[in-house]
Amino acid sequence: MTARRVHAEGTYTHFVTFSCYKRRQFLAPDICKRIVIRTLGSCLAKQNGICCGFVTMPDHVHAALWFPDENQISLPMNKWKENSSKQIAAAYARQFPSYWSKIDPHDPIWQARYYGFNIYSYGKLRQEVEYMHNNPVRLKLVPDPCDWPWSSARFLLLGKPVEITISWPP
Repeated sequence: MTARRVHAEGTYTHFVTFSCYKRRQFLAPDICKRIVIRTLGSCLAKQNGICCGFVTMPDHVHAALWFPDENQISLPMNKWKENSSKQIAAAYARQFPSYWSKIDPHDPIWQARYYGFNIYSYGKLRQEVEYMHNNPVRLKLVPDPCDWPWSSARFLLLGKPVEITISWPP
């Protein structure tokens, strides 16, 4: 028996990971994690994309994203990183000026690239979403994935709202 495909012909689900430059913990402040999540929601809305799951950690982000068109991942990823980096830099300059003044002004917020791969089955999608939700537990930030407010775990496991809309691909 073959696994159910996650996408219809021509649509794709992607698992993506990207990190802060030099693995700095730019996302440690809650305001920065909120910026990342909200800019994701905005970018997905502009591209008719769907977030299947996400987690925002102090120094990196994971997300499972679906888009209706082939090769559609690059533009929203670039916009997500670009828009969130501007807002994070502004938040640091405003709220943490002492720390921000020690950062080289040429240093970016994000590493230049992101790591991503296509997901072809619902089983693999569930596995990757579970993996990302368990990141805060593995790092001993919380005892249970649903205790981390910066992920989709509370929605997918408990039905509680999170910052953005979460759904499975069509």
